[in-house]
Amino acid sequence: MISERQEKLLNFLIKEYIITAAPVSSLELKKITDLDVCGATIRNDLQALTEEGYITQPHTSAGRIPTQKAYRHFSEKMESARQREMDDFIVRQVRYARQEMESQMKMMEELMQTLENDNLFEILNILEKWHKKI
Repeated sequence: MISERQEKLLNFLIKEYIITAAPVSSLELKKITDLDVCGATIRNDLQALTEEGYITQPHTSAGRIPTQKAYRHFSEKMESARQREMDDFIVRQVRYARQEMESQMKMMEELMQTLENDNLFEILNILEKWHKKI
C-alpha cells in the first residue's frame, strides 16, 4: 500500500515519463510537484515505490521509470476517477430532470384548476408561460 504522497509522486513520475520518455530524477520531481518536501523525502518515497514494484531504476545514477504495475495502477485510478465523475454527472442530471418534472406538474395543476373555473384568458396565459419554458 502506498501513501497519498507516494501516489502523487508516482502520478507525476508517470506523466513526466510519458512526456519525456526519459528516466525521471528526484530533482525533476521536486521541481514539477506541488509537494513541500525535501529531496531526501522524495528519494525515500521513490525507494519505497521501487520496493513495491511500481518503479525501477535503469542504473544507479539514473532517474526512475514506471513499471507495468505502475501503469496498471495509474489507469485503474484514472478509470475510477472518471466513473466517479460520470456518477456525479448522472446524479446532477436526475436532480435536474426531477426539478423540471415538478415544475411541469405544478403548471399542469394550475392549468387544471383554471380549467375548472372556465377562465379562458388565464388558460391561455398559463399555456403561453409553459410554451416559453419549453
